[in-house]
Amino acid sequence: MILATTGVNCASHPRRNNVKFLQNKHFIGVPAKSNDMMNTLGLMGRINMAQVNFGSSKKYAGHELNFSEAELDKRLKDQTSTIKLLEANAPKYKELAKGDKKALFHLVKAAEILNDVFLDMDHHKNLALKQALVTEAQKGDTHAQKTLKLFNGMQGITGLDRMSERTFLFKDTENYKGKNFYPPGTTEEELIADLNNKFKNDDILGIRQILSQRTVVKKDASGNLKGVDYVDAYPKHFQKAAVHLEKAAEVSTNDDFNKYLLAQAKAFKKADPELDAEADRLWAKLQDTPLEFTITREQYEDELSGAAAEDKKLLKQLKKHKIDFQSKDAIGVRVGIVNKEGTQELLDFKKYLPALADQMPFKEKYTQAIKPKGDVKQTMVDVDLVYLTGDVGSYRGGITLAENLPNDDKLSVQRGYGRRNAYHRQIRLGGNPEKIQKRLDATLKKELHKYYKKEADHDFTIGHENAHSLGPSNGKAALGNFANIIEEAKADMGSLASLDYLVEKGKYTEDKKKEILTSWANNELLKSKPDMSQAHRVRSVMQLNYFIEKGALEIDDKGILDVHYEKMVPTAKQMLSDIVQIQMGKDPKKAEDFVAKYFQWTDKIEKSASNIRKIDNTLHGVLEHTLADKILKRVSKAIK
Repeated sequence: MILATTGVNCASHPRRNNVKFLQNKHFIGVPAKSNDMMNTLGLMGRINMAQVNFGSSKKYAGHELNFSEAELDKRLKDQTSTIKLLEANAPKYKELAKGDKKALFHLVKAAEILNDVFLDMDHHKNLALKQALVTEAQKGDTHAQKTLKLFNGMQGITGLDRMSERTFLFKDTENYKGKNFYPPGTTEEELIADLNNKFKNDDILGIRQILSQRTVVKKDASGNLKGVDYVDAYPKHFQKAAVHLEKAAEVSTNDDFNKYLLAQAKAFKKADPELDAEADRLWAKLQDTPLEFTITREQYEDELSGAAAEDKKLLKQLKKHKIDFQSKDAIGVRVGIVNKEGTQELLDFKKYLPALADQMPFKEKYTQAIKPKGDVKQTMVDVDLVYLTGDVGSYRGGITLAENLPNDDKLSVQRGYGRRNAYHRQIRLGGNPEKIQKRLDATLKKELHKYYKKEADHDFTIGHENAHSLGPSNGKAALGNFANIIEEAKADMGSLASLDYLVEKGKYTEDKKKEILTSWANNELLKSKPDMSQAHRVRSVMQLNYFIEKGALEIDDKGILDVHYEKMVPTAKQMLSDIVQIQMGKDPKKAEDFVAKYFQWTDKIEKSASNIRKIDNTLHGVLEHTLADKILKRVSKAIK
C-alpha cells in the first residue's frame, strides 16, 4: 500500500507501526544544536496530547468536547482538505447497467455496516461517542455537527494529523497501542506474560488464537487473554453485510463478480480462514468487472502485537512451536466503479513483472508471489471511488493511493492464488496546482521543477504496488514492529530500481525516468518529524538519509532538494539489496538497527519541513462521497 495526502504521495500511510525501542533513543532525534527548536516542537506536541481545554461543559456520552466551536471552525475551514469521491451526477454511474446500479446500493450498504466493525476495533468508545454526536447533531447542535465532521474524517475519536500530532475530539480519552483489538490498556508486559504462561500450561491453541491476525482479544472469567475470531466477535454486523452481498449478487451483471460476492458472504457467516482464502482467490482473479468491492484487511492499526517479536524468551518458544505472530487486521471496505481506460494503461505494466522478479536481489533464496517464468497471477484495476469506509477510509495524516492485496500473511497468497492491485483515481487526481507550485518553490531546486509531474507519481505508485509482490513472500512478520516499515521501503526501492530496465525496454523515456525520480524524491519531504507509529513516513525519512549518504540526493542549508540522477537508480538497487537481506534474515534486531541508523531528523530535513509548513497549514482531511450518500438516501426512501 502507498499513502497520499490530498492527492500528493507522502509515502503509507499508513502510518501505525509502533517501535518502542527507537522512541527512547537520543540518536533518533536531531543533532544537539537543534535540540532547542525540537524541544519546542515536542512541547507543542505534548500540549496537544494533554488535550488543552478548548471545549464546553456539555457532555456527550459522559465526555466533554475537546475543541471549542471557534477552534473547530478554524480547523475545518483553514486546516482541512477535502477529497471528493465520485459525485452524485457522475457519468460513470449513469452509464452502469440497471442491475449494477441496484448492486451498488447493496455494496455501499455493506460498507456502511462494516464501518462500525472498524470503529469498534479501533477504540472501545468510538461507537457510543459517535452516536452521541449524531443524536445531538440531528437536534441542531452545531458544536456536535462540526465535531462529527472531524470524527468522520479520522474515522474515530482520535488520530494523528498531518503534523504527526495526535488529535483527541473528547476530553479524558486515551489512545491504546492495542486499540480495541485487546482489552483497553493492555500493556506489552501483560501480553508477553500471558503468552508465556500459556506456554507453561501447554495452551498452544490459545496462543495461536491470540496471535492470529483475524482475532480480537478478550479476557475470560479468570482474567486471562483469549482470541476471538472477528466473525464471531461481530456476528450481527457480518451477517447483515453478507445479506447485502447476496442481494448484490442477484442483480449484478458480471458472473465472476457475483461468484466472488457469494464467496465473501459465506466467509462473513462462518469463522473459517479457508472461506476467506476462497473469497480472496476469486477476488484476486477479477479483471473485467463493472464494479469494485474489496474487504481490505491490513495490519497498521495494532501497535501491540509486535511486542512478541522483541521478547527473546517468548520468540524462542514461538519458533520452537512454529507459531507465526501477526498484527491484527483492521477492517476496511472499498466500493467503486472500474475505470476501463485507466485499467488498460495499468495492464501494460504486467508484461514486465516476470523480468523484474528475475532481477530481484538474492532471488534464488526465496519464493516470490510473481515467478520469473510462467503465469503472472496479478490483476490490476483503476477504480473510480464511490465509498471508502473503515481502515481504508480513515484520513489520519493521509489516505491511500493504491493497494496491493491480499498481503503475504493471507492463506490465499501463501497458496499461490495471486494478488490484485486497485488504484484510487479520485485520490491521485486531487491536488491544487497553485499549492503544488508553492511547495516546489519551497523545497526543490529551480532547474528541476520541470521534472516534477503528478502523473509521474502515479507511474511510481504502479511500480511500488507491483514491487510488493516481489522479493521474499514469507516470514516478514518475524521483524515484528519493524516489518511494515521495511516492507514499504522495499516496495519504494523496487519501483525505483526497475527504472533503467523499463527505459531499456521502451516503457519509459529518460525524461520520464527523471520525472519519476524527481517526483518521488520531492514527495519524500515531510512537513514534520513523523511519529514512530507512522510506518510510511518513517521510511520516507530513512530513504532520504540513505540517498543523501550515498550522494544521490542533497538538501542545502535553505532546505532545497537537489537530485543527482546518475546515482539514483544504483542507490535504490543498493538499498533494495540491504532490505531484502533483512527480510530474509528474519531478525528483528537487524531491522531495528537499520531503522535506527537512517531514521534521523536532521537540521536540513527540518529546514525543508519548516519551508513546507509555511505554505501548508493542513491538519486534517475529509472524504466527500455524494454519490454513495445519494444512493443510500434514494433507495432507503424507496424501501420505506
